[in-house]
Amino acid sequence: MKRPTASQWLLAVSLALNLGIVAAVAVHQLQLSPAAKAMHVLPLNLADYLQLNADQRQRWQALEPHFLRDLAANWGEIRQHRESLVRHIFASQIDRAAINAEQARIAALQNAQQQRVIEQLLAERVLLNDGQRATLMALLLSRYAQESTEEELLHRH
Repeated sequence: MKRPTASQWLLAVSLALNLGIVAAVAVHQLQLSPAAKAMHVLPLNLADYLQLNADQRQRWQALEPHFLRDLAANWGEIRQHRESLVRHIFASQIDRAAINAEQARIAALQNAQQQRVIEQLLAERVLLNDGQRATLMALLLSRYAQESTEEELLHRH
């Protein structure tokens, strides 16, 4: 049996991270009680949550628009290639080359997305103090701990 390479492990981790974040939020919203849902209706404002001062807020706001625009564009591309991948998988004639090409493109997009997230977090880290870094790290880790992929959720029911 062939052992997975480091890049295959990295791809698997990246895929789980990217899919897991979206799935975790969706599952969490479905499982919340009505009272808890009322408290979670508004999206978390990280600048407020981290208690950024005026200078930090200004620098934070300068970082976010480009990052969010890139992230949205990347998710759009990933979504298109996933749809294409599923169509190839369930086509009347299986084309492994097309399936492999879509999978490779998704992996490349997810890798680029993960690198962008890492760069964003490193930039944010610089402008935060120790307490704020700890708060952001705890928030990220708590969200990652609750993750399931959409595929896992689909097959559980």
